[in-house]
Amino acid sequence: MDRERKRSVGNKYIVVLLVTAVLFAACKEEVKQEGVKEDIVAVTEKPKETFEFGFKLNDYIVKRDTIKRGDSFGEILERNNVGYPKIFHIAERAKDTFDIRRLQVGRPYTLLCSKDSLELPQSFIYQPNLEEYVVINFKDSIHAYTSRKPITYVEKTATGIINSSISETLEEKGLSPRLAFKLADEIYAWTIDFRRLQKGDRFKVIYTDKYIDDTIYTGIHNIKAAFFEHNSEPFYAFEFETDSVKGIVDYFNEEAKNLRRAFLKAPVKFSRISSRYNLKRRIAVYGYRVRAHKGTDFAAPIGTPIMATANGTVTKSERRGGNGNYVKIRHNATYETQYLHMKKRKVKVGEFVKQGDVIGWVGMTGNTGGPHVCYRFWVNGRQVDPFKQKLPEAKPISDSLKLEYLNFIQPIKKQLDSIPFDSIDVIDESIEVALEEQNNLISQNTH
Repeated sequence: MDRERKRSVGNKYIVVLLVTAVLFAACKEEVKQEGVKEDIVAVTEKPKETFEFGFKLNDYIVKRDTIKRGDSFGEILERNNVGYPKIFHIAERAKDTFDIRRLQVGRPYTLLCSKDSLELPQSFIYQPNLEEYVVINFKDSIHAYTSRKPITYVEKTATGIINSSISETLEEKGLSPRLAFKLADEIYAWTIDFRRLQKGDRFKVIYTDKYIDDTIYTGIHNIKAAFFEHNSEPFYAFEFETDSVKGIVDYFNEEAKNLRRAFLKAPVKFSRISSRYNLKRRIAVYGYRVRAHKGTDFAAPIGTPIMATANGTVTKSERRGGNGNYVKIRHNATYETQYLHMKKRKVKVGEFVKQGDVIGWVGMTGNTGGPHVCYRFWVNGRQVDPFKQKLPEAKPISDSLKLEYLNFIQPIKKQLDSIPFDSIDVIDESIEVALEEQNNLISQNTH
């Protein structure tokens, strides 16, 4: 009897376990099914629409790559199943807008392909630089055009107090070193020696950052205004366009005086003078005979950009004899400059260039023993030493523009003056002054 009762209880226990197992398995399956349903819902969600180059990319299979060495327009399309008769027809129709032979190695391109198993290209988009792009569309009819990505300009301000150099001050603040270059080389190059800044000198600047597609930062676009206090003397600078036809922009102070000089000190940056103007120069190669050197040689690596030292019109751009590749510029009725031994010239005769524009690159063409640019300077048709000339200041603002300028800078100056110096800088400075005074008192009491 006891044995049968135990057997019965054991059977009931087994049944309970089986039922529990079945229920547990059913629950797991239900959870699994629910999870599958959630996955299906997530997959069927409508993808976010993406637009670029004026196209809705969701409608295409997008293939991106860069131009490789040896690539051509035809080879790129042929790799993507476009036949040569059609490639030739596309190239012929597009040539008035874009020369397909100008594809540069390393530049990106995009193919918009049909959204099917064939994935045939329907548009070819080439980006010669960050801003511009060329579209060759051959989906229905063939047409080509050039456009630009949307550009955004964001105005910003910065301040600082110099402890050692302006570059270090900007670096500590996480600001672009380009800001230091623009302040030192473009705005205050003729009024402040940035190699001799004093501890405690301070500055404020209003500048504009440039963005492409709101995401790609391309650097500082321009400096709208600046204030620099050097040796307790204030220096204001305001950007102002004096010639809209030629696009000439200069910086003037609060009294409308031009901060620029008529000529740059050198046609290349970060160089050294390897040979000066010397009418009594003797050279060993020529038996130590006197061979006058009527130029100033600036040694620089091959490929270094050569700049026009002043505004002017190109009168010569050619390769000839010992000069090699050279450019000559007439600045006015009095002054001309010449730039010799270029690797390559960038400008043509008749072209107007502005001070600082790149006109070529340092090379070793003509008679030269090393890479440099020979800079020659004419005054009234006679070659002279530019370092011994009393060179004029830049062209002053015209009387007709002066009142316009003073009205233009009035709100900008008010904005600039209202910018406070960083509190951290001010606190640091005051602490240093207090410590210095305390040390002076201790020193006096000691003695």
